[in-house]
Amino acid sequence: MLGCPAYAASMSRPAAATAHDDVINRVLALLRAHGGRATPARRLLLGALVASPGHRSAEELAAEVQARAPDVHITTIYRNLEELERLEVVDRMHSGHGPATYHLASGAHGHLSCEGCGAVTEVPSEVFRGLAEAALGTYGFVINPGHFAVSGRCANCR
Repeated sequence: MLGCPAYAASMSRPAAATAHDDVINRVLALLRAHGGRATPARRLLLGALVASPGHRSAEELAAEVQARAPDVHITTIYRNLEELERLEVVDRMHSGHGPATYHLASGAHGHLSCEGCGAVTEVPSEVFRGLAEAALGTYGFVINPGHFAVSGRCANCR
C-alpha cells in the first residue's frame, strides 16, 4: 500500500482536500447505489458544493463547473441538482427574491434572510416549531422550514 501512487498522493494533500474528496466519493457511491453514474459533471458539481458551504444558485454553481468544463450545459447542472435533492444530499431554498439556492444538506434547519443586506442565516428548525404547530393544527398543513427563508432584517440592518 505504501508504494501505491494514489496513497502517496493522498498523503501529500491537505486534510481539507481529503475530507472534500471523501464527501464527494460518498455521494457518488450513493448515486451509483440508486442507479446513477459518477460522471465528470457530477464530480465537478459536487466539488463546487463541497468547496463552498454557503447557499449558491444553480447559475453560480454552473459558472464554477463551466470554468473547468465549458461543455457542461446549465440543464445538466439543474438535472443533477434535482437528483441530489431527491436523494437528500442537497437542500434547495427559496429566499423570496432571486433564484433558489442550493447547499449540502446538513440536518434539519431553517433560514432567515435579511431584506437589507441579503445575508442568509441558518437556524435550528426548532425556531419554527410554533409556526409548524399552528399550520398543522389550524390548516392540517405540514411546513418544510428548510425549503424557504423567512425574510426580515438582521441585527446589523435593523
